[in-house]
Amino acid sequence: MEEKPRDAEKSGGPEEDLGALEERLRVLSIARRTRPVEPAYLLDLAFQRGGGLAVACSDFTVRLHDSETLQLRGECHGHQAPLCGITPSHSTVELLYSGSADGTVRAWDLRVPGSGSVQTFCSKDSYSLCSLDLSCSDTLLCAGTEQVDQEDSYLLFWDPRKDGTLLGAYSESHSDDVTQVRFHPKDKDRMASGSTDGLVNVFDLSQGAEDEALLATCNSDSSASSVCWCGPGLDQLLCLSHDEGLHLWDLSCLHNDQAITRYSTPDARSLPLLSGEACLDYLIGGQWLEDAQKLLVVGGTNMGVVHLTECDNKGLHLLRSLEGGHTATVRCFLWDAAGESLVTGGEDGQLLQWRPGGAELTVGKQQSLKSQSTLKLKSRPHHQHGRTRNRKAPS
Repeated sequence: MEEKPRDAEKSGGPEEDLGALEERLRVLSIARRTRPVEPAYLLDLAFQRGGGLAVACSDFTVRLHDSETLQLRGECHGHQAPLCGITPSHSTVELLYSGSADGTVRAWDLRVPGSGSVQTFCSKDSYSLCSLDLSCSDTLLCAGTEQVDQEDSYLLFWDPRKDGTLLGAYSESHSDDVTQVRFHPKDKDRMASGSTDGLVNVFDLSQGAEDEALLATCNSDSSASSVCWCGPGLDQLLCLSHDEGLHLWDLSCLHNDQAITRYSTPDARSLPLLSGEACLDYLIGGQWLEDAQKLLVVGGTNMGVVHLTECDNKGLHLLRSLEGGHTATVRCFLWDAAGESLVTGGEDGQLLQWRPGGAELTVGKQQSLKSQSTLKLKSRPHHQHGRTRNRKAPS
């Protein structure tokens, strides 16, 4: 969800902004909680224009909630394999896109949830998809594929305004599963992709051909799990890895002699963030908070504690730990700047809304959650990968 620009007359300096952010986070408490009758892992979240919240679930469905009350509005059914991402249209309130390992990207008309997808995008060979995003201009969809035949992986492109025919593909930039694609929030031609081959690539899609479009390749030295555009000029990239590494790169340094790495750690779990018996078991993701001009990185514990941290060139700094909500691994989060609330979803099947001074209201039936063993999530284990870049001839 795009954040509202700061009011220059009301905004203070960085210290004042951080103080205001810390104060808001300090008083967060659970305001609403959903407990569905048939719980599933909650894998991804997306705010929709018009007050909606889409949730990607491990039962291959997309649940549609009211972002204020968390009331369930409907569900989208149609995928036949695990979802790899959801993204709303930036210009059309009623459109949402979802990608899946079944090889399809589907467009949904949210005015009629449950009616089936209104458009389907796929490749000729229906490659299993790992990631999905939509450009800020709504003119380009991109999905990353799993590795094909132990050799190739692809970035697939479609124009969502047309009939679903594949526009083209990049095949040389990654050699393993493309786990993340992220378009720049403001530049429709700029895109980053991350892979289990350890590489994060940055493209200028206005150049067309893959070799000319590739602007930079950053090596995370591990399997990349998450990529986030950030920084005051949105010219930095945060990369998280599947083994909890964290890297912050400044792409504005590509054209000078300065190092692009602002901060890097191979294992954030080893950082002295927490005191006593508290721990950090994993990183969930990052989000650039435009109002506060801060990079929020969220992690957690296997028992459901959520740690909110700020990331800068000195590392991670703990802002707040949220307890008493989730009871298992948390898989996704979103900060709503307009509503000053945090939404989290996890493997316990719960969708939680945290607000300053919130008083909890439970949405849906109250019942004990099913054990994690009943919520089976199909996933492809990440295998060992090389850390060198091997160029391949286009297929």
